[in-house]
Amino acid sequence: MKFNRLLEKQNRFIPSTQAFLEKLSNSNRIIMILLSFICSFIILTDELEYDAKVSIIVFIITLALWVGTKLPAAYVALGALSVIILLKGADTELLYESFSSEIIWLMIGAFVIGEAFSSSGLSTRMTRAIVTRAKTSNQILFYLMISLFPLSIFIPSTSGRAALMLPIVREISNLLKTKKQKEVIALFVPVIILMTTSSTLLGAGSHLIGVEILQKNTGESISYINWLVWGLPFSIMISLVTYFVFKSYFSNELTSQPLDAQKDTTLCKAKPVSKKEKQTLVYLGILILLWLTEAIHGYEIGFITICGALVFMLPKFGVITWKKGLQAVSWNLVLFVAAATALGINLVETGAVKWIEEGIFKLLGAFPHIPQWAILSLIILISITSHIYITSHTTRAVVLVPGILMLSATLELEASAVLFLSLVGMNYCLTFPISSKALLIYYEDDSLRYRANVLMKINMILMPLYFIMMILFYFTYWSWTGLSI
Repeated sequence: MKFNRLLEKQNRFIPSTQAFLEKLSNSNRIIMILLSFICSFIILTDELEYDAKVSIIVFIITLALWVGTKLPAAYVALGALSVIILLKGADTELLYESFSSEIIWLMIGAFVIGEAFSSSGLSTRMTRAIVTRAKTSNQILFYLMISLFPLSIFIPSTSGRAALMLPIVREISNLLKTKKQKEVIALFVPVIILMTTSSTLLGAGSHLIGVEILQKNTGESISYINWLVWGLPFSIMISLVTYFVFKSYFSNELTSQPLDAQKDTTLCKAKPVSKKEKQTLVYLGILILLWLTEAIHGYEIGFITICGALVFMLPKFGVITWKKGLQAVSWNLVLFVAAATALGINLVETGAVKWIEEGIFKLLGAFPHIPQWAILSLIILISITSHIYITSHTTRAVVLVPGILMLSATLELEASAVLFLSLVGMNYCLTFPISSKALLIYYEDDSLRYRANVLMKINMILMPLYFIMMILFYFTYWSWTGLSI
């Protein structure tokens, strides 16, 4: 009787499995077969300890879930940590210590500071400044670009900057006369946000993750001031290139006709600077000064940022309340970054990274004399195109940085220089709306929405220009300022 029941269950299971496989596309089937082969190879190898095997297999499956499913990234990452611990691939401290990283506290503090900037009225003043200076739709692009640079200095999240600019862009779009003009603005803002990401060390969470992995692997680091010297000029130049590309490509949509003055409402009415705005500017100035002088006072950027956030939430003397500050934090993003960083660090601690590194040594041994320009081009190309198959900005850093650092060690390259170039390359992510949260915010907004095919066309122009610009900067300005692989 029991045998018959088992047989019935098996007969029901086989058709359901076949139906599932039939629903998969050919590409998904190939991916599943490839993942199965890789996992089987890792299980059967005698060169890895048990905990290293668990770490690699879970990481591979996690990456597949990040890229190929719609499951929340933070949920997948926390689940992966839990599975590793359940399978005895790591101690429970892996989960607890994942929230002790500097980047976690830095991000929490920065979200609070971003909310204070918005609540103080400075974002509204920024809108007014753009509107009063840009007399035509043609000029709006330039002033929007100028206004986005300060945000990259103290808001370490592309999606945070995009969300902060959204009400500003909505107000400006009311002054535009055609739907196509609104579409151009809706696309231009997130693109420039991504282009200015390389300005500072705080421009993206991926920068902080990369530097942390660099410190744990090599003991080296990149200071805030060094990154500013290398990254800001590049961001300015590539943003200007992007501006001229938009101006040329959308020349029919962007006109020199005056904006509709009837829709200006209160935006163009000058108002005195409020007490909260003055407070915010003073606090931000002190905060940026402390970031720049980290080498002098010795306090880390994360600690300084948390202190700054506490000042912004001071009772009576602050800009926002404690409750409002906490509500501004993207806890989903914080959880994801903590768990994803822990996954990357666990690969190092279990010896999995060392095993992969030895394999790379053997592979590259067949190519002992690789020209520097070829190595540079390969690193930049991999970084720039990585957003196509790894959609999350943070995930790209977690996945690619360890391998890139292994490559630099194998070829005896300067690790900090290779890391900087890789992270700047990873900041390019313009192929699809899903390639960046900043793009998605404007793509999903009904009042502004741009078309995905327009983004693709712009990407076909900007991607090679970004690659060429990085090559030119490396052999000129970056080399002159001490950046060399």
